[in-house]
Amino acid sequence: MNDFSQRFLFDDADARGEMVALRESYAHVLAKHSYPQPVAQLLGEMMAAAALLVGTLKFDGLLILQARAEGPLSLLMVECSSSRELRGIARYDQQGIGADADLLTLMPGGVLAITVDPAHGQRYQGIVELDGVDLAECLSNYFASSDQLPTRFWLKADGQRARGLLLQQMPAQVQTDPDARKESWNHLLTLADTLTAEELLGLDNQTLLHRLYHQQDVRLFDEQPLQFRCSCSRERSARALVSLGQADAEQLLAEQGGRVEIDCQFCNERYLFDAADIAQLFAGAGTDEPSQTRH
Repeated sequence: MNDFSQRFLFDDADARGEMVALRESYAHVLAKHSYPQPVAQLLGEMMAAAALLVGTLKFDGLLILQARAEGPLSLLMVECSSSRELRGIARYDQQGIGADADLLTLMPGGVLAITVDPAHGQRYQGIVELDGVDLAECLSNYFASSDQLPTRFWLKADGQRARGLLLQQMPAQVQTDPDARKESWNHLLTLADTLTAEELLGLDNQTLLHRLYHQQDVRLFDEQPLQFRCSCSRERSARALVSLGQADAEQLLAEQGGRVEIDCQFCNERYLFDAADIAQLFAGAGTDEPSQTRH
């Protein structure tokens, strides 16, 4: 598989990890828009981060990572469902983006929001400032400032591949002495910090784990597939029109020359609604026989 996540567990320490590799889904996202290289890299890192986080959660729903700022890169947004389906988008000002621009240059004073939206239950959102040198540090800072389990991230993307590594300390079971736990956790982090970008992007997971932790007892679990999929649909677009109310929907129809166009910003899919479609929606007949979608 080109796109997958893979969990691993340390038998001799209270820690676990997750690794993510993305190629096809990353290519799908980049194919929808012509992103500058620095933006493409950050979007790939955020896709890897979202997939890593979903791997640590047990829920049915959607995880959303969203970074906003007033700089040249105003928005980074990635959604990953519990069924491991990814989509992402960025909004930017081309003129303000240099070839070697980094996160702090592109998104000064930005904030990062992590939202867990379960199919059943209460929506949760945490927000942190984008105050790290890169996205991995910003996410690590978020977990360090929250009441959640200590978690560290390593993220890299190059416009073709996006890779991620996550380490998470677990509640005390194997090691109950606080000093021993701290020393063990710091040891795992120190070894992970020796990874180069070339190694994270280029090594397969088994080789990577052996490179870092050949002296540890590590169990590597089966790969879990990831894929690009946009959740937009004609039905959802129709519901958005209905939510406007009939008067506003008909006014929009008149303003757009007798045809309402709803474009998905994630995948560029276009949904068209004519006067008959609008009338049918508000007559309660549904959208069983809509006008054809045009690409």
